[in-house]
Amino acid sequence: MIPAIYHLEAKVITRGVGRSAVAASAYMSCSEITNEYDGVKHDYTRKGGLVYEKIFLPSHAPPEWCDRSKLWNAVEETEKTRYSRLAREFIVALPVEVSRERQIAEAEEFAKALVDDGMCVDICIHDTGEGNPHAHIMATVRPLNPDGTWQRKTEKEYLCIRDGNEQGFTASEFLCAKNDGWEKQYQYYVDGKKVYLPPSKAEGYERANKYPKSTKYGRQNPISERWNSDEQLCEWRKLWADIVNRDLEEKNIELIDHRSFAARGILLQPTIHEGVSSKKMKKKGKVTERMRINILIRKDNTFFCLLKLMTQI
Repeated sequence: MIPAIYHLEAKVITRGVGRSAVAASAYMSCSEITNEYDGVKHDYTRKGGLVYEKIFLPSHAPPEWCDRSKLWNAVEETEKTRYSRLAREFIVALPVEVSRERQIAEAEEFAKALVDDGMCVDICIHDTGEGNPHAHIMATVRPLNPDGTWQRKTEKEYLCIRDGNEQGFTASEFLCAKNDGWEKQYQYYVDGKKVYLPPSKAEGYERANKYPKSTKYGRQNPISERWNSDEQLCEWRKLWADIVNRDLEEKNIELIDHRSFAARGILLQPTIHEGVSSKKMKKKGKVTERMRINILIRKDNTFFCLLKLMTQI
């Protein structure tokens, strides 16, 4: 029997590459949703393949967000820049070895773990009957306040100085820090050059502008920072493997492993994900670039295994 496959793809949906959360949600739910941010209507009602869809929300999220149009338009509305990060998308391969009921339960368990961590989650399962059942799981990237309003992703951080030492403070932190002698720094003209000085050291100099010295990207929300970390991604990858493996173990099927070949001490090259489009091309007798790459990888792996076997004789 061919062992179950492990596939979890995680990516961030961002305006910087021309994507929108509304369009992504419309695509995976095979529905029509208008993006109120730019007025574009996204219609995927003819796509097909949708077998399950549901929205999961934290208890403190607005209940009207159970409507995915309202949820993702709320996300689009709160993100103001053309480079904004809008959502995180997971695409996971569902094991064909288990029933549809268990596939749904697995995807729901993963989604609920994200909700428990404070995210709003949109989940859709696709299956066109071609042996590639998979789930699209979209999650919000901006944490929520207890009252259901959005938190900041980042906050302005001012680089203040005291006794020659520099330290960063947010606006609220500076209210207390200034009582302890910390000062913001501004640019002043000193001998024709712009130099950062605290007001107490700048008497007689002309200020170049009104902007205090600050860190380049501000201070990231600690929740967002954790969600964006490589360590968190590894935890999500392991979580999905653990969820699926419970079902596989009950059926005495070889378990899947979320770790890379290198982490597992396997010297073979991993193949790349071909996707459903490659399968369609293969049925037509055509070979895609990804298929060519995997053919070469399998040849290299075969040669490596033969070489290893010969050295052991």
